[in-house]
Amino acid sequence: MDFKKIKELSSEYLFQNYGRMEIAFTHGKGAYLYDTEGKEYLDLVAGIAVNSIGYAHPEWVKALQDQLSKMVHVSNIFYGGEQAELGEKLASVTPGGLKRSLFVNSGAEANEGAMKIAVRYTKRGKILSANNGFHGRTSASLGATGQTKYQETFEPLISNAFRYYDFGDLESVKSMIDKDTAALLIEPIQGEGGVVTADKEFFKGVRDLCSDKEVLMVADEVQTGVGRTGKWFGMENYDVVPDIMTLAKGLGGGVPIGAVVTTDEISKVMTPGTHGTTFGGNPFVTRSACTVLDIIKKEGLVENARDIGKEWVGDLKGMGSEKINDVRGIGFIIGAELESNEAATLTQKTLLEKGILTNICHGNVLRIIPPLILSRQQKDTFMSALKEII
Repeated sequence: MDFKKIKELSSEYLFQNYGRMEIAFTHGKGAYLYDTEGKEYLDLVAGIAVNSIGYAHPEWVKALQDQLSKMVHVSNIFYGGEQAELGEKLASVTPGGLKRSLFVNSGAEANEGAMKIAVRYTKRGKILSANNGFHGRTSASLGATGQTKYQETFEPLISNAFRYYDFGDLESVKSMIDKDTAALLIEPIQGEGGVVTADKEFFKGVRDLCSDKEVLMVADEVQTGVGRTGKWFGMENYDVVPDIMTLAKGLGGGVPIGAVVTTDEISKVMTPGTHGTTFGGNPFVTRSACTVLDIIKKEGLVENARDIGKEWVGDLKGMGSEKINDVRGIGFIIGAELESNEAATLTQKTLLEKGILTNICHGNVLRIIPPLILSRQQKDTFMSALKEII
């Protein structure tokens, strides 16, 4: 189907709730996507940090073709071999005592599940989350998202259980955390908020406060988890182990899967009937996630993100351009804050014309979140184009 027809049908039959770019893709290979005209694009968006092993990885395709020929879905009222295997594989890379997994369909669902667990475990009713954070668009996760632009007009659905601290400000957390707090949600890096980082002392301080107040520390690793920061999980950059982690995006390599991971003790509070999902953790998506984890380990993709990402941040800072206000990030989640929203939009548009896909978040931040397979040469291709544009 050509682009004109795709756009025509989309305009007539789909909700118009996305601000789409004027392009449609037919297929991908490695770190590249191809549009309806056959033009090749270097993809530094990766489905917004989803396509961790790129497109059409032969081992992944073979595994899913095999699973498709056997069984895609079966109810969670039965045991599942693929699901059990994924639980074991995740436990092999998760830090500390985080070894019990609950599989769902998305990051928002994972965060909803984590909050339900925290409230049930602590028997408390207050949730702390950060201003400028993002945790999803379902009712509770929207409540935890400390950005009014996402909450406007949906206020009737949002609980008054949420309070918002300032990310990176330990005193702000101290002023809010108390005996009524069930959980504190925190992103290792605020992705949708503009790739905003905080120092190690802040995260260690939050961990200590949560322990002292018997509050569950919930790390939202939906965007930062599964190798993106050059560690398996973003919190490992700060030597902090949370009580609960939520995962999604890069875990499935493109299929919809999320996970809540916690300790033996905390998991026990969720007894039969307390939570569930029809599709979550079905054989197809868990086989996909198992294969993704295997490929990441086998090909050293965590280390790839660490090494090239460090060089990339250095390259961007080394440009020394007045048009770039700041460069933030770790591994393969990098934000270059440009001088204005207009400058970011123009840069993105010009990169697109040059066959490079990028993402803008928080108005003026060019966000770089490529597949973990991205090579040094591909990084340099982007840098050459950006220098020319800037």
